[in-house]
Amino acid sequence: MPELRKDPILGRWIIISKERRKRPTDFPVEDFGGSGGFCPLCPGNEVFTPPEVFSFRDENSVKDESGWGVRVVPNKYPALVIEGELIKEGEGLYDKMSGIGAHEVIIETPNHDENFADFPLEHIALVFKAYKERILDLEKDHRFQYVMVFKNHGRAAGASLEHSHSQLIALPILPRMIVSEISGAQSHFDYKERCIFCDIIHQEIKLEERVVCQNDEFIAITPFAPRTPFEMWVLPKKHASAYYSMDDQEIDALAEVFSEALRRLCACIENVPYNFVLHTGPLRSKALEHYHWHFEIVPKLTSIAGFEWGSGFYINPLPPEEAATYLRQALDPKK
Repeated sequence: MPELRKDPILGRWIIISKERRKRPTDFPVEDFGGSGGFCPLCPGNEVFTPPEVFSFRDENSVKDESGWGVRVVPNKYPALVIEGELIKEGEGLYDKMSGIGAHEVIIETPNHDENFADFPLEHIALVFKAYKERILDLEKDHRFQYVMVFKNHGRAAGASLEHSHSQLIALPILPRMIVSEISGAQSHFDYKERCIFCDIIHQEIKLEERVVCQNDEFIAITPFAPRTPFEMWVLPKKHASAYYSMDDQEIDALAEVFSEALRRLCACIENVPYNFVLHTGPLRSKALEHYHWHFEIVPKLTSIAGFEWGSGFYINPLPPEEAATYLRQALDPKK
């Protein structure tokens, strides 16, 4: 019969609808066929993007010309703008503020047809280092409280350009999701004097049934109460509340687990659309004992309709234990 599961951090309830159980081959395959034509993110077209704010380049290459490996530019159509003063005001019982922030595009590769899951490990690490450098730079602007890094892969997941890229948005307020996570983690810490994410990691390693892959530094799991089939979390095994506290060795270890998790997902479901989002502590916050930074990888395989919008529940047709088994077997059939 169906099963209700409670997310131990957010208190969010998920319905695992086993009667709707699906195998990986039952999910629709998205057509990623190239549309051809002009791509503003490709090398040689740098003039068609705003001037870059950061890049990893060949030694003798020139800014805003080809010769880059990873390139970061302001979004041409930003959700928030960096110019101006942050003004907060009320309108009766309503609050509003000026739309100050930063919206940047991380162009992850110069190769138009290369997917993130297929990047060499050293190139994934380069992308992760670019995230770190941009967060550290934006942290200097005291108008910003949080930097959200995310990737939309595939049209169903919201990608408007085929060329592999991710985005970041610096915000003058904390996102509600992060506030809820920090609050839920604080409640657990107040009661048990331990980080709930660390407790989850220890339990999942002990049980093994929801572990997808791991190395000495990082682990990928299917969470106990996933919103979608094949949802995964990638977490550092050592407690840390800020993504940008990682050194280069840790970034290399992250790239290894993240790459394997994505390759397993792509081996399970051809052309799978997905989002991944970085969850990290607020800017300029001291190290938080109760919060643990992590990535969430969320495949776009189910629809959100009236019940989900009205109730706040998610219906997932695939138990995470079965999803983890499929993911482990995707590259290692004997597991």
